[in-house]
Amino acid sequence: MLETIPLARQSTESIERIYITMRHLFYRGKYKINGTTGVALRNLLLKLDPEIYGSMNNPHKVELDGLLYVLDRLPQGIEECSFINLTANEGLDEAIFTPIIPPKRRRNCYRIDEDQMNIEIMRGRSEIYDILTHLTFFYNEADKIRRRAFTDGGANKTRIWQKIEEVVMHKTGISRRERDIALIHLANILGRTFQETLLAYKLFATDQQKDRLFHIVYWMGELSQKDVLDIKDREVSFTTTLRAEIGHHISGEKWANQIKSALLKHDLHERPLHIISSNMHSVLNMLFAHDALAKTFEQRAELGVYQDISAVKNREMRKRVKDFALENNLIYLDDKSGANIHVQILDLKKVNLGNSPLQHINYEGDDVLIVMDYAFGEQAFEVMDELLKPYKGKTTFKMNVKSISIMGKAGILEGKKGDIMVPTSHVYEGTADNYPFQNALSASDFKGYRLGVSQGMMVTVLGTSLQNKSLLSFFKNTSWSAIGLEMEGAHYQKAIQIASKIRNHIDSNVVVRYAYYASDNPLETGSTLASGGLGLTGVKPTYLITQRILEQILNPTLPQ
Repeated sequence: MLETIPLARQSTESIERIYITMRHLFYRGKYKINGTTGVALRNLLLKLDPEIYGSMNNPHKVELDGLLYVLDRLPQGIEECSFINLTANEGLDEAIFTPIIPPKRRRNCYRIDEDQMNIEIMRGRSEIYDILTHLTFFYNEADKIRRRAFTDGGANKTRIWQKIEEVVMHKTGISRRERDIALIHLANILGRTFQETLLAYKLFATDQQKDRLFHIVYWMGELSQKDVLDIKDREVSFTTTLRAEIGHHISGEKWANQIKSALLKHDLHERPLHIISSNMHSVLNMLFAHDALAKTFEQRAELGVYQDISAVKNREMRKRVKDFALENNLIYLDDKSGANIHVQILDLKKVNLGNSPLQHINYEGDDVLIVMDYAFGEQAFEVMDELLKPYKGKTTFKMNVKSISIMGKAGILEGKKGDIMVPTSHVYEGTADNYPFQNALSASDFKGYRLGVSQGMMVTVLGTSLQNKSLLSFFKNTSWSAIGLEMEGAHYQKAIQIASKIRNHIDSNVVVRYAYYASDNPLETGSTLASGGLGLTGVKPTYLITQRILEQILNPTLPQ
């Protein structure tokens, strides 16, 4: 134990220095990847050695799982661009550019020309830090590729690199034999076995680009080489508008006013309101799926329909449920503010519960649900703070909020993917901000379902991609006794406490509920976020948490 504490302190210091460096770069306006501060940022990340980036610190191996994780969150084609420009919403959607949306992050990106990629930042500082961390890892791996692909300080191509270039520049595709030969050469460049490289080749492939791994590796190495030879510097910049707007709740205020206007329009603004931060499917499916699909709810097979709906191939089934809900009083707000958080509003008085897991509740209330999609990091404070403010327009009204429920996914420190965590407090990493609260949910709400359940303190981290084993072990094994880590809890609770206890925007006795399902275990090899998603493993905890939240809203006599 005594040996790990100094390492944890070093890690904490590294994280703090990374964020100070990133903030400095942001306000300066730009930085070069191989400039003094760019190199300093990379060295800090290497010193920290986050779990999610695997073998980043091994100079002889390119980290493939981490690379796939990062590229799923960055725009397609970024490997070809030397200039990355982070912007606010500055009207590019009105130009001829087609937005590029990464598979695992809802953000608009635009390829301006062959050298420049613009990325819109609409989720606050956490999004900036997230992107800069991913880019730092990305450029570190690119330099590994360059060192194995070129000789004489980058001046001359190796024979193997020339073979890779031939594959990338081959416009008509390659044969199976040519591909296997090229994969052997690629494995040499990556410092990986043929088997590892073949698996990565399949994971990186898309329907449009089967040979995507070759393409990515080639351009990563080429741009690194041009940077070293001063032919074309790699650079990250931030627009003046972004630097002026960040932290001022501009998109959050627009987002919240859109919701309040909808409540007023449908005469729901004076009704008891229950805010649920989760996703856009679990509440919807629990209330409408069985009727929409003409299936009778059966207690012994309650997850059957939800597993079917959640399967990737069943897109048409999901559409049927959503269309049915829209025909039966669901109000859907497609976000236009730039916050990228869609919202559903449901008048529970008009919902039929008779063919759902909630059929046992004799509900006679007039509550209204506001279901909001996931926020990202610090953005959670911005949107919740704005949502809880009174509405001021032609009609002024106070938000009649009775409960706020947060269901999220988080990293677990003792358990496995799919387990449930019930927090009793949120501790904000790297600060003195601690948020104890009375959680209306408890571990006992989830017993007897063959799921691991833990209850205790959770850490709200500055970024999931900045955590390493020594730091997480410290939170878990010392008197902190942390059960997990996530990115939004402290920010939500800060907004709730300010609104209820300081600014009197909502009643001080508002009920709060927090529960998370484990998307990964960062302390377990092969179970980090970079190892892949939950798949159908997440269905059971997601719907169990959703059911418990709805049961408490529908039946206030339950223990709160």
